[in-house]
Amino acid sequence: MSDHRLIDIKLDERTILWRNADIEQERRVAIFDLLEGNVFRPVAAVEAGHNGPYKLLLGVEDGRLDVTVSDSGDRPVDQFQLALSPFRRTIREYFAICDSYYQAIRQSSPQQIETIDMARRGIHNDAAELLKERLEPRAVVDFDTARRLFTLICVLHIKGH
Repeated sequence: MSDHRLIDIKLDERTILWRNADIEQERRVAIFDLLEGNVFRPVAAVEAGHNGPYKLLLGVEDGRLDVTVSDSGDRPVDQFQLALSPFRRTIREYFAICDSYYQAIRQSSPQQIETIDMARRGIHNDAAELLKERLEPRAVVDFDTARRLFTLICVLHIKGH
């Protein structure tokens, strides 16, 4: 029986450069939501007879996303890298709109916050579609899984400012 979903996800702590309370909250929520419901089907692992569930370790090395997939017993079943260059502009835009959103929460009207949040969701949705496409040769994910994985990719890219 197949169980193509994630039951654990970790970020390679060595590759997280900077954090603040807002970012930590985003990370916690993304991981919680991801584990509550997701579709994750690593193509090579499935072809090798591994039917899930899976554990995921994400890190960034030399401009690439390092993805390590393990089975529920922590045995590696797949590992691949994904070029992040197609996401650079989107990540910058997402960071900028998130900064605006966090500032707006503290000092703007509900209508202004809603406008910024709609723009933030739009960028996030576009990034999720791109991630879903880029992952497809290696792993099949649904839209919500891609959306939450993009949030985690962003956490791995944050630098102090």
